[in-house]
Amino acid sequence: MSTGAAARRGRGRPRAGEPSGRERILAAASEEFAEQGYDGATTRAIAARAGVDAAAIHHHFGTKSDLFSAVIDIPLRPDRALPDILDGPLEEIGERIVRYVLTSLESPGARRRAITMMRTGLGNRTMTPLMAKFFEREVISKVAARLSGDDVELRATLVGSQVGGMLMVRYVLRVKALADAPIDDVARRVGAAIQTYLVG
Repeated sequence: MSTGAAARRGRGRPRAGEPSGRERILAAASEEFAEQGYDGATTRAIAARAGVDAAAIHHHFGTKSDLFSAVIDIPLRPDRALPDILDGPLEEIGERIVRYVLTSLESPGARRRAITMMRTGLGNRTMTPLMAKFFEREVISKVAARLSGDDVELRATLVGSQVGGMLMVRYVLRVKALADAPIDDVARRVGAAIQTYLVG
């Protein structure tokens, strides 16, 4: 089937037994991200691979970061939440980051997906660099842009490492003191540690 014919098929209903346009986009995106990396993959190339119009990606998913998040089944979207978090007073950002992350994982379904991602995705030779680039581009860079002074990229990355370590110990290793601690206590204490990176 030609690309043009596939694109026309993508705009209509799939035949019985055929994957939907959304399913084809997810499959194509998974291949494109694996081959080209997060920065190298484009929505136009993904659409061509899936045999759909590029507008279908926007319709089903939104932006490239939205599509990538769907591919890896990420349980929370810090790239969406950060603009509001970072817009607040600098002295409150550390605690607000921690509270957002922990509250987002209160749902058992989201928590299971996060644990699965940490246990399997981070050890995968294909997925690990993709996730690293996503967080560097969509999360770390936004935190760094909010900071002033020296070493903003390093300080923003240290914020991410603090949150990542907290999640690993609380949800994967399940060390009792942290696993059982109330969100308010963890947000206050870890938020204070993160605050030292934010203020430099």
